[in-house]
Amino acid sequence: MVIFMIIEFKVTNFRSISDAQTLSMVASPDKGLPQNISASDFDADLSLLRSAVIYGPNAAGKSNLIRAMQLMQWLILTSAKESQAGEKIAAQPFLFDEQAQTQPTEFELSFSKNGVRYQYGFVFNRDRILEEWLFAYPAGRVQRWFVRQYNELGNKYEWEFSKLFKGAKQQIVDLTRPEVLFLSNAVKLNNEQLLAPFKWFQEDLVVITPANINHVDLNKSIDQIKSPEGKKKIMQYLNVADPTITDISLENEIFSEDKLPRNLPVEFKDMVSKNMLGRDFVRIKFHHAANISLDVGDESEGTRKFLGFSGQWVDALEHGKVVLVDELDNSLHSLAVRFLISMIYNSETNKKNTQLIFSTHDTSLLDTELFRRDQVWFVEKDKKNSTQLYPLLDFSPRKNEAIGKGYLQGRYGALPYVGDWRF
Repeated sequence: MVIFMIIEFKVTNFRSISDAQTLSMVASPDKGLPQNISASDFDADLSLLRSAVIYGPNAAGKSNLIRAMQLMQWLILTSAKESQAGEKIAAQPFLFDEQAQTQPTEFELSFSKNGVRYQYGFVFNRDRILEEWLFAYPAGRVQRWFVRQYNELGNKYEWEFSKLFKGAKQQIVDLTRPEVLFLSNAVKLNNEQLLAPFKWFQEDLVVITPANINHVDLNKSIDQIKSPEGKKKIMQYLNVADPTITDISLENEIFSEDKLPRNLPVEFKDMVSKNMLGRDFVRIKFHHAANISLDVGDESEGTRKFLGFSGQWVDALEHGKVVLVDELDNSLHSLAVRFLISMIYNSETNKKNTQLIFSTHDTSLLDTELFRRDQVWFVEKDKKNSTQLYPLLDFSPRKNEAIGKGYLQGRYGALPYVGDWRF
């Protein structure tokens, strides 16, 4: 079975993260909850976790771990087509150390696509890409496809290419500016060999954060609703959020300002009006009991988010994508979150090995019937105010340990400090 899963992610010197932090999705030898793991398609002896959850207090760095993967994805997808010569790179080094501000940031991700393991990473500062590398492991044997390293003394790049690298080299090297990733530029210049790892970031990785969930593209949900089978799936999700919804329908209309939800900010309303006035658009209608119909803008925030999220979720399950969600419990009830997680573990609903990595504050999910011990991670700040990421396994918990209770009692750290209030 072909899978598209994350194996390991490493980040150094990014926002609240100073020293290298590594999130591993490699399953431990634990035999519990076998439905929570997938056999890899590139190594018969390796299994990967279908999900991982990250806990920690506010401002400890949960979001920054996901933001790091999001920035890595964004740089890969945009550096070759949107950056201008000499433009600064969006580096965000560790804030609480002056020396760290002058040091580079590093991202490295190991992942699987089409039965091949890839190990891709790069080091960068605001001015240039300092290092970049891509290793592939077809049939389990390592191939160093390319390595790029900036020689500061000579003010030039040094390049190494494997004999197994296919396509033009020098032309792409000559056309790759200091602020542009070679992987991105090579694909832009039609290198077919690098298309598979590039497309993993383009098509197989979905990142959802609190900042974008309110503006998540509804097109995937709309496309699902257009077919009877897709509509049935969307209704399953919506009924978890709101059991009173009896149906959902689409109406094609010509856009006018009075079609916009009343609670939209003026600036956003003006922008939408300018771009959409006179155009065809799809109105989403929610039908409730007693013949009550509501526009999407009149539904609760949680229902609207669940509609947008459900389209992404159905698409991910159908195609076997990796989904990263910051604060999955944001506006979603614990039972709704459990429902989403249960679909990841169900071989009927997750035939393509979709993988979920998310952060949350919801301690009711810390349940050994829902997560294996190797699926739970924590973050907390050290004395340098730097994020430290560590697994539950570091504490060697018993197999049936009440990990939710243990977490709230401070057994694993990563709890907010709440001082005594005196009145």
